[in-house]
Amino acid sequence: MLDYKGIHYENYPEVYEPAEDTFLLIDNLQVGRRDRVLEIGTGTGIIAIIVSRKCSTVIATDINPQAIDCTAKNIIANKAYNVELRKGELFEPVQGEKFDLILFNTPYLPTSEAERVDDELDAAWDGGEDGRKVIDRFLSDVKDHLNPGGRVQLVQSSLSDINKTIEKLEDMGMDASVTAREKCFFEEVVVITGVMANSS
Repeated sequence: MLDYKGIHYENYPEVYEPAEDTFLLIDNLQVGRRDRVLEIGTGTGIIAIIVSRKCSTVIATDINPQAIDCTAKNIIANKAYNVELRKGELFEPVQGEKFDLILFNTPYLPTSEAERVDDELDAAWDGGEDGRKVIDRFLSDVKDHLNPGGRVQLVQSSLSDINKTIEKLEDMGMDASVTAREKCFFEEVVVITGVMANSS
């Protein structure tokens, strides 16, 4: 069992292990007591569990069945019973639903065909040739799932065009900016926060 800020969690070999980008998001969450929260790509569930202590309900999703398994164990170990788990890709498991806060530690690494390993872990970091394969798909649907005044917080890298993400959020009518950043090796990892206007 690993431990972070009082959360005890297990990790599976096939599941993305919480790292600097995970902790950067945790330390910069903008979550309210009454929020209905969606976390996409929950991995071990550590973010969903921490968020569940600060809000009313969390829906956590992942495309990786091993991650769903791992998160289920961690939810029980931490008695995070206001977290609901659903398997699926991006917004597929929450069709027609809206949230006050949507969280996503995106697969943001630019990845060539030769670098792909084609296993369950691949989905956690493979961002395609320009690092934006999943980010852009996420952004194209995110507005449909936000309540008026809702927020989105996503993690990405300087390698996958931070300004493009901010511009896309602003084009949707959001107030968007980098709200946290951390230097890691050959890149900078950032949290981008977008806030919807209150009128729908």
